[in-house]
Parts: sequence; structure tokens; C-alpha cells
Amino acid sequence: MGRGGCCGGWRNRQRRMEEGGGGARSLVAGGPVLLVLCGLLEASGGGRALPQLSDDIPFRVNWPGTEFSLPTTGVLYKEDNYVIMTTTHKEKYKCILPLVTNGDEEEEKDYKGPNPRELLEPLFKQSSCSYRIESYWTYEVCHGKHIRQYHEEKESGQKVNIHEYYLGNMLAKNLLSEKDQESDEKEKSKEIPTKNIEGQMTPYYPVGMGNGTPCSLKQNRPRSSTVMYICHPESKHEILSVAEVTTCEYEVVILTPLLCNHPKYRFRASPVNDIFCQSLPGSPFKPLTLRQLEQQEEILRVPFRRNKEEELQSTKEERFPAIHKPIAVGSQPMLTVGTTHISKLTDDQLIKEFLSGSYCFHGGVGWWKYEFCYGKHVHQYHEDKDSGKTSVVVGTWNQEEHIEWAKKNTARAYHLQDDGTQTVRMVSHFYGNGDICDITDKPRQVTVKLKCKESDSPHAVTVYMLEPHSCQYILGVESPVICKILDTADENGLLSLPN
Repeated sequence: MGRGGCCGGWRNRQRRMEEGGGGARSLVAGGPVLLVLCGLLEASGGGRALPQLSDDIPFRVNWPGTEFSLPTTGVLYKEDNYVIMTTTHKEKYKCILPLVTNGDEEEEKDYKGPNPRELLEPLFKQSSCSYRIESYWTYEVCHGKHIRQYHEEKESGQKVNIHEYYLGNMLAKNLLSEKDQESDEKEKSKEIPTKNIEGQMTPYYPVGMGNGTPCSLKQNRPRSSTVMYICHPESKHEILSVAEVTTCEYEVVILTPLLCNHPKYRFRASPVNDIFCQSLPGSPFKPLTLRQLEQQEEILRVPFRRNKEEELQSTKEERFPAIHKPIAVGSQPMLTVGTTHISKLTDDQLIKEFLSGSYCFHGGVGWWKYEFCYGKHVHQYHEDKDSGKTSVVVGTWNQEEHIEWAKKNTARAYHLQDDGTQTVRMVSHFYGNGDICDITDKPRQVTVKLKCKESDSPHAVTVYMLEPHSCQYILGVESPVICKILDTADENGLLSLPN
């Protein structure tokens, strides 16, 4: 790469950040320093050509002064691997560059050990299973065999009913078939897939499973899953997550130490490579332009620190963050628990509009979203820019049907306070006459449970849905807003405006 090419890339990046606002300093740490160095380089009247610098390898510029010894551990340095930099103010610096070699690439190139399928073979041969327990469903991954989600329910304290769905079965009896072995060479050369896990692009080895329980929402086509095995040295083959990426198609992430023996599947941490720039006789220990830039940055930091608390609070309110936890259901796609922030209407106005059904709560952060309009309906829907909106009516409101339901069920639940008084903890409402269920040939129905939930954010709402029986749902709605109206509930759990 030529001198102009290296610096041109950094200058273009910095220009794009400056055009986008004042966040450039936080986006690329050391960006201004690199720009200064680029200016130095272009003003240089000779010396060695700057070697190619990759954006994948971070660098840090140090100004140690004249008395300095090179590090003897870590990244290697050589006294003759340097460039002479001259600034526009005729300041001269000798910058010693690290001998950057991508050890990971060299190790990957020289690797002659087992392929990922062979590394995972002991796990498949042991007939071992991993489990993940969530609020309603339990997930079972029997490696190399099947993925099952199930719920056990006891009847009369004796009989145990199991409600289960297979999310996928291993189609091939032998993962290391001759065909697979023939493709080993091709696999070594292909790019390893990665997945964003907690902000890090992590390599994984995929194992496909199909022929699961038929899915009524996809014309009874079988459910299928992709099991993603990722390296984690201290793991014991735990299930990290189960997610439904589209209707009845799942992704299961498994942590395993077995893949860590393969260099391509290890987590890569990027070390910072230091560049040491020493001032030559007659030059200050740091360039004048750089010192001026650092002074400007320090001035800008002072008001930032002063307003940091206010800014964080403002950011918290404006971003409306979501906290979600996936919960898969039986005949339906995965449902989710989602905490979002609802409108900043005044409490009185919000309560009035909520009870009239004109303000609806929305939840869900996965494939399916949910809409709950008090006294009107519960809908499940998915929006797609190509196919439009797909909506399922889970239940509709009929006050007479609810009152009949309330005679046989608990519509108003109490909480006993320390002083002996009772307060309403939760109300339950029945919504029936939903869309016909393909499994039961009966209308869908849902019990909506409205619960008080104290929160630092007065307008937060958590919405979650469970399916204890086929097409019979429980919709949980929890919010500080509900705390203000629970005490108005009558014997049927019906709410009204507070005095």
C-alpha cells in the first residue's frame, strides 16, 4: 500500500465521522493521532515506506522521549524497522514499528489436526444431552440425535402429561460419512461462518437437524433447527440460547470446549500494537499539532463530564431500550418476553386511553409481535416488507363471557401486606372467540393477566405470552401504569378510572 493510500483511508473515515456529528472521538480511539501521523508521513522527505496497516489490527502511538528501551516481550521490534517522520513544522521523529505478523493465520495455515466434525464426534458418540430450563418450556438437545422442547404437567398429583415438540432430528446416522470425509479439503479452504454473540463475531460449526414435529403454520411442514457449536474452554456443552429465526425454524447455540482445539474456531482477541516515536535532536517530544489537538480535546471533555449524568438519563429515556427473553411455544412460533417503553403521555391521559381501548400495549421482539387493546382484543402479528402483515386473532373481548368465566376462576388476586391489609396484586381477564386453531378445530382463547410491576421507568411495560395448552394462551402484562388502577377492580376483575 502506498503512503497516500494508507492515510487516505484514515482521512476519509475521519471526514465521514466529522460530517456525521461530534462523536468521532468515541468511535475511533486514537483516530486524531493516526491523522497526525498521516500528515507527518506525507510531509516526510524520505525514509522507509510505511508498511501496509490493516484496520483489523489496532495500533497505539507512544511518545517515549529520547531515553527509551524497546520491549523485549510480546510483539517483536527491530531497531532498523523504522520510518523518519517530518511534520509541517519541520519536527522530526523516528518511529519504530512492530513486526506485525498474524499468528492466527499462520497457525490456521499449518493446522493438520482433526476437522470440527471429528472434534465433536466424542460428544455425539456419548449420547449425551444438554438441557435449558425456562419459565414454561424445557429444551433438550441430545447431540447428534434430536432437539426437543417439552413441558411436564401433573394431573391429580399422580399422572404426568408431557406436552412436547421436536424441533429437529438428525437425518444422517453417521456425521462422518464418506461423503463428508471427501469434502474435508473443501471445508478447510472455505470461510468459517460467524454469529454475533454478546457483541463479538464468533465462529461456529453448524449442524442441521430436520424432520421435526409438523408445524401447523407452515402447512404441516416439519420443524427444523441449526445447532451452532462455538468454542468455550470452560464450558460443559451448555445451551446458550434457543431462538426461532422464522416460523418453526430455530437456532440453538451450544458452548463446547471440543472446538477450541481448532485454531479457526477459537475466540480471537485483538492485541494493541504499539508504535514508538522518538523525537530527533531539535524537536519536541510530541509534535506541536498533536499537543494542540489534545488541549482542544481536554477542553471539550470538561462540559461533557459536567453533563454526563443528565446526558445518560436523556439517552436512557430516548432510546427506549428493549430487554427480551425468548420463550418457545407449542403449535405457535416462539413467543417472547419484551420490556419496552410506552408513550410519554401523562399518567391520567394514558390510563384513560388504555381503559378505553384506544391505547394498546405492544410487546415481543422476535418473529411474532403482540398487541393488547384493553376491552377489545389480543392479536399476534408479523410484519414483512415483502409479504405485508400476517395477523392472528388470539382472543376478543366479550364482557358477558368474561363474567361467566370469572365465576369459575380467580379474576382478582390479593396480596397481604405486613400490616394485615389486602391490596389487589393482579387481575385476570378472559378473551375468547379467536381464530380457529388447526390442531383443536376450536377458537383460540387467552387469559390476560394484568399485574403491578414497580420500575424506575414509570412508563415501562413487559408483555409475555405462554401456551400451556394448544391454542390456549396466557398473556402477561406488567407495568407501573397498572399499579395505579388495580385497586379499582371489582369482583369480576374489571377496572375503572381511579378517583
